[in-house]
Amino acid sequence: MEIRRAIDLGDGTREKISEIFVDGFFGDLKVFSKDKDKLARACAHMFVLRYFYAAVVDGEIVGIIACVDKDSYCVQFHRRMLIRHLGFFRGLFTSFGFKFFGQEPKYPPEATVDEKTASIEFVATGSRFRKRGVATAILEHLHSLPEYNDYVLEVKDTNVAAVELYKKMGYKEVHRKKFRWAKRADFEYFVYMKRSHGL
Repeated sequence: MEIRRAIDLGDGTREKISEIFVDGFFGDLKVFSKDKDKLARACAHMFVLRYFYAAVVDGEIVGIIACVDKDSYCVQFHRRMLIRHLGFFRGLFTSFGFKFFGQEPKYPPEATVDEKTASIEFVATGSRFRKRGVATAILEHLHSLPEYNDYVLEVKDTNVAAVELYKKMGYKEVHRKKFRWAKRADFEYFVYMKRSHGL
């Protein structure tokens, strides 16, 4: 397994990242469309590749994680692209949904992203490669980056496997925030975790 920056991987990278993203987050995304292929085509444009790292096995991208610095965004969607692939009304609905969640305060004061702290986002592994250490390998690579002292992330309280993985890799819970529509969702809290460099 090789860990590479997505921006260095060439043609088809956005499309493959989008497939893995949709597969990994389909539980959240299916409100916009139940067609995974259509969602993947609609989302492919929005990934800022310089912030994504990929695990590559035999030339195939099998997992992704975004590592974002202060005041940067790893996704930038365009409404017209969503409308092109999802249709006018569904594309419009999706763009409002993406915009709304993008405007939520990302991290609490306990997990502030500053010049020496990276935000870990969009941790996802292709379905055929889960439970093979893909996310662990990418995270280990990110933890070795010299430009950061700390790393922060957000995870749902019901994603027990992810929480346990992060704990094993040195992350500690620093805050949790109740989701305002918890009664309609599959989780109750956003859990914020932080890891200090060198653990």
